[in-house]
Amino acid sequence: MNIDKNIFKNHKVILLILLALMGVTILLNMGIGDFSLPYDRAIQTILGNGTSKEKFVLFELRLPRIFITILSGMALALSGAILQGITQNELADPGIIGINSGAGVAVAIFFLFVPIDGGNFSYLIPVVAFIGALFSSIIIYLLAYKKGYGTDPVRLIILGVGFSMALSGLMIVIISSAERSKVEFISKWLSGNVWGIDWVFILAIVPWLAFLIPFTLYKANKLNIINLGRDISIGLGMNLEKERIELLLSAVALSASAVSVTGNISFIGLMSPHIARALVGHRSQKFIPIAIITGGFLLLLADFIGQNLVKPNGLPAGIIVSLIGAPYFIYILMKK
Repeated sequence: MNIDKNIFKNHKVILLILLALMGVTILLNMGIGDFSLPYDRAIQTILGNGTSKEKFVLFELRLPRIFITILSGMALALSGAILQGITQNELADPGIIGINSGAGVAVAIFFLFVPIDGGNFSYLIPVVAFIGALFSSIIIYLLAYKKGYGTDPVRLIILGVGFSMALSGLMIVIISSAERSKVEFISKWLSGNVWGIDWVFILAIVPWLAFLIPFTLYKANKLNIINLGRDISIGLGMNLEKERIELLLSAVALSASAVSVTGNISFIGLMSPHIARALVGHRSQKFIPIAIITGGFLLLLADFIGQNLVKPNGLPAGIIVSLIGAPYFIYILMKK
């Protein structure tokens, strides 16, 4: 039997395969854990026929964590795709160039020093993370800006890496004098431990994605033109700096909304666009949806591995992702 090798270049087929893999991982997450929930019981519980314990485990513990992890992975992947597009640098990632670190410092200051009612915390923390990430991005952008030329993409990446290291040092200074209980939370956040495991955190992240995913797809053709180079983009009549700023703000918002509930997770935004481009090519309209689904799947899988396959205490999803992402980053760096 002859197999058409081009079938895997069809983005719709690949999208279905990725969704199927994600569905399997969701089922695994639903059934495996400290309290085993057989899949027939999970289905019965979803249909409203489970015991009170089964309902608590499924609806209060596992499903919120599953959805938060998927949504955050999607946001990080889309943020990475945007950053790689506007910088024309395949090493760009919100966790590498300082965006996540800026969000982290803001969250740490807010959590440690601002008295806030617990009911409002989940809604305010994405806003606080966005402000911190935006402040960090503005500084990096201004330092990378050259008069008469605009933003230098390579300079943007290098400055971002350096600024990220500086912010990590500042984070250590901030938490060194804080209360022990609060330091434990920040430490978990820094390691990429998914902590926002409640339905309210889903409501905090969904509006960002609901607006920014369609907006980015609307801007997909602009990203295609930017990838052709500065001279061609300007020659085609594009206001290059305006488009870069709008897309950069979108990337900042996506990354901040994700890390505010999952902690400091890097490399999802690096790997997902690379995988998507390898599968369906470089056209933004095709690879961005694939990258979004890939990001959700990768973070969900990493969290499943860290929580269930690494015993006895498990590992944060951020560490699992880094164990895969760091060698991948080095590989790309050497290849390019």
